Amino acid sequence: MARKFLYVFAGLILLGAAVLFALRIWGQDLTRVALIPSTAFEEQAPLAGNAYADARMWLSHPRFQRDTDPARWLPPGVDAGPELPVAVFFVHPTSYLERARWNAPLDDAQSQSRARTFVRGLASPFNQAAQLWAPRYRQATFGAFLTDAPEGAQALDAAYADVAQAFALFLAEAEPDRPIVLAGHSQGALHVLRLLREQVAGTPVADRIAAVYAVGWPLSVAHDLPALPLPACATPAQAGCILGWSSFAEPADPGLLLDTYANSPGYDGESRGNSPILCFNPLTGTIGGEAPASANAGTLVPDEGLANGRLVPGAVPARCDEQGLLLIGDPPELGPYVLPGNNYHVYDIPLFWQDLRADLARRVATWQSR
Repeated sequence: MARKFLYVFAGLILLGAAVLFALRIWGQDLTRVALIPSTAFEEQAPLAGNAYADARMWLSHPRFQRDTDPARWLPPGVDAGPELPVAVFFVHPTSYLERARWNAPLDDAQSQSRARTFVRGLASPFNQAAQLWAPRYRQATFGAFLTDAPEGAQALDAAYADVAQAFALFLAEAEPDRPIVLAGHSQGALHVLRLLREQVAGTPVADRIAAVYAVGWPLSVAHDLPALPLPACATPAQAGCILGWSSFAEPADPGLLLDTYANSPGYDGESRGNSPILCFNPLTGTIGGEAPASANAGTLVPDEGLANGRLVPGAVPARCDEQGLLLIGDPPELGPYVLPGNNYHVYDIPLFWQDLRADLARRVATWQSR
């Protein structure tokens, strides 16, 4: 099931040393006990129909001042650059780690602070966009991804309902002649892909998509991509396509991940089995391939508090292996949140921060040239 898969691969945004310690030391069983809510699922009342008309329901919004919008942050020495005529809709990853509820309350200060940190580091590569939107939403708690119990699915559905409502307002207010980019990481990527299937496929919106950055959520080339309305991005300047990758340093130990992936159903309802994972290489701009560290224009290396960071060019290489994992060579020193098995999931986007800025500009230019 998707919850179990997200646990292994894409739900591990752990800005809490205690949680990471639990994963490393206690193992899966005790981690589940520590993080899965023991309370009954509480049905989430629908938000007011105009809830997202209030700018306070957004972490990033076109009406925000640049110096107060976390997504508009830039590393020292980086110029804002020319504005790109594109509207970006970004969905942040899991920032709620509590077991008191299945869905995060919107007034939970700690998870909202983490969400702003995520937007600062993960949405900022897209901040040349003329419009950048990142909604607050009642995300599923991390523990919801550790179980196949129905409460986990209910929590994800409730979170998606908020994201879909925010997306509807985004579509209503984004200028109709602008291209659109959808982006998300981990739980955010899961919701973005569902938007593609349920809100974009078969509608005029599909023609407006310049790119979809669904990072940290593995897509089966055989069992997921055919069910989506857009193809994978095969060339550096292609528009109207999907990008995704999952980062491991070497030696990589993705065994648990691949076992769970093999037993999870794809979007076509069939088991993913050993089907290759979509591996977009941010350094080549293509599916697969290999590039040396010298090709990396800048990795965002965060400071200890994750509030700021600096760009380091040439920090990591990138190559796609046969299964579809993105390998980044020897483990780089980026911080304490590397997951077991040399899994750099938390850093999927910062690893290629500067190259993603260039990738966005190319794909928007291609869309305009159409």
